[in-house]
Parts: sequence; C-alpha cells; structure tokens
Amino acid sequence: MLLHSTPRLYFENATGRLFEHPDGFVILQYKAGKRQFTELKALLTHTGNLLQRNHCNRLLGDQRLMTPYTEEESAWIVNYWLDSSRQAPGGIFGAVLLANDVFARLSNAQVMHDAKAAALTYRHFDKEENAMAWLRELS
Repeated sequence: MLLHSTPRLYFENATGRLFEHPDGFVILQYKAGKRQFTELKALLTHTGNLLQRNHCNRLLGDQRLMTPYTEEESAWIVNYWLDSSRQAPGGIFGAVLLANDVFARLSNAQVMHDAKAAALTYRHFDKEENAMAWLRELS
C-alpha cells in the first residue's frame, strides 16, 4: 500500500487499483501478472472519468508490478487514452513509479514515444515519496 495520507479506493479490477488521494491527485496502481485487454481498458477509462469528475490533472502511476503492454494495449493507450482531444485543457501531470520489469519499462517508454502529441507531462521516479512530493508541488 502507498505511504502517507490514506487514499480512498475508487475502483479495482484484476489489472489494478484506482485511488483518490486526499491531497487532490489520483493514484493508478498496477497489479502483477497477465492482464485482459478489457480489464486494462476499464481501469484506464475509470481513471479518466475520475480525473474529470474531480477536475484533477495530477496522476501517480505506480507501475512497479506492471507487466509489459501488449501491442493491442499500447495502440489503445496511444490512440484513445492519451489522445489530447480527450484530456482537459492543460493536460495531465503524471508522476510514474517505474516498473521493476525491464521489459515493462521498455514498453511504457515506447508508448510515451508513440504518444508525442499526448496531453501528458510526466516524470519518472524511483521513490514514491519523491513522486508524491512533485505532485503536491504542482497543486
């Protein structure tokens, strides 16, 4: 579980958990193991809905347990979820806790490269405390 103030669970499925943090940002925490494409789409769709509902533009993406994206997942993330026309003005600021799996890191790097025009500003972090501190600075 994540440190500091207690986040409130908003959504959970086999792919991950989605939390509302009391400091005004959203936490997307991937679970370990193989994913179903429909489960990933549901998790990310709920993430977008929560960001919009809370008029929030800050996201902590905890990818530490994540497995690499499939080609189908990568294409959907780039073409749908990270599409700037679907994001609020100003885009999303994402603090990303890097995956432990080197191949998951590579697949995420490829998604970010392919989504050059995405309305997403992100920084990678090795420590959760630093990621949360950066998100708090943006408020």
